[in-house]
Amino acid sequence: MIKAISFLCLFSFALISCQTERISKYPKTVGDIEFDTTQDAADFKKCGKAKDWPVSFQYYQGVKQFDYKGEKIAIVEKLNKENIESEKNINGYITVRFLVNCEGKTGLFRLKHMNSEWKDAMLDQELENKLLQFTKSLDGWKPKEIEGFKVDYYQYLTYKIENGKVSEVLP
Repeated sequence: MIKAISFLCLFSFALISCQTERISKYPKTVGDIEFDTTQDAADFKKCGKAKDWPVSFQYYQGVKQFDYKGEKIAIVEKLNKENIESEKNINGYITVRFLVNCEGKTGLFRLKHMNSEWKDAMLDQELENKLLQFTKSLDGWKPKEIEGFKVDYYQYLTYKIENGKVSEVLP
């Protein structure tokens, strides 16, 4: 009987250990971007954890979605001066998602492309690279504080492409 109870306790402990290991492989927050040495700058640093909050805030966690010096109009004006367009007559969306750290610096850029029916589709590699570089050049992102703690936050810009030209910047 004692052997059976000991075996049951040992088996339960092993089962719990396996569950803990499996759960820890998931990010703390849905949508977190993991650092990738092949595409991320080694000198980009995230800020530390504030209280019991996640390290980086998502748009759905109460952080104002757009906080750029001069607001979105400043980005649109800069984009218009750059005159970025494709030689191809394409339609769709190119989204660049990234992290703004507590100093207002950006990193961990990720790109997503979709056709006008919102299906994953390569539009124009050259245009995507130009929009990615343009987004990386934006240096007016404002640092954020929540209850006195500096925090990182995710930001995204979606470029609507019509006839090879950016027709709108979302959000």
